[in-house]
Amino acid sequence: MYKYLTGIDIIDQKGGVNPGTNILVLAPSFSDGELVASFLAMPRKKEYMIVLATETQSEDLIDFFAGNGFDTNYIGIIDAITRTSFTAIEDSQKIKYVGSPSDLTGMDIKFSQLTEEIMKGDFTDDPDQLFPTPIRYCILSLTSMLMFRKIDIIYQFLHVVTSKLRKIGSIGVFLLNNESFDQKTVAIVKQLMNIVVEIQNNDEGKKIRIQGSMGISMNWSHFSCEDGKLLITP
Repeated sequence: MYKYLTGIDIIDQKGGVNPGTNILVLAPSFSDGELVASFLAMPRKKEYMIVLATETQSEDLIDFFAGNGFDTNYIGIIDAITRTSFTAIEDSQKIKYVGSPSDLTGMDIKFSQLTEEIMKGDFTDDPDQLFPTPIRYCILSLTSMLMFRKIDIIYQFLHVVTSKLRKIGSIGVFLLNNESFDQKTVAIVKQLMNIVVEIQNNDEGKKIRIQGSMGISMNWSHFSCEDGKLLITP
């Protein structure tokens, strides 16, 4: 069975994560949560990445990924921001647009379009594409979506998304600012997750903690993001 590497030793020493795994990144503002989530979803060789962008325009995301060593040829973006300002903008092969961070139906449709194009081999001209094709799906972030929609609606949306990911052998990485919502809301989102990555930023610096299924556990450790890699210091 195919395994997805994460760049985190405690997970990768077990061979990585199985298809269908969902990873929640809980991070306050200004703590590099977007970086950590992105590195977890970074496509390795022969993998693809689909990003649902609810806070950053696709143009800026592409620049960010390219500057951090991502192969952007293997990245598709569902942009929920740009069309709020430029309503006439058209879809391209690698970037699909929806009207706003509340357009859950549009997001679902665009996700299906991108996965179909990838699975059919139409997304790149890679002659050695793997089948079934490994895809990492990353939502950056759930925070904006929960500003527009109630938690029960977002839970239903995530339930559908995670079921699709499991069916096609993909993994999901979901970013959430846990300081923006009460514990009940965070607990509801956690129900659909297999691994929870927590980040804190205080006087001691930025730290990361990991808890998950299959005995995955790591206490608070310092981390940094350098040269396109997530570095953890015990």
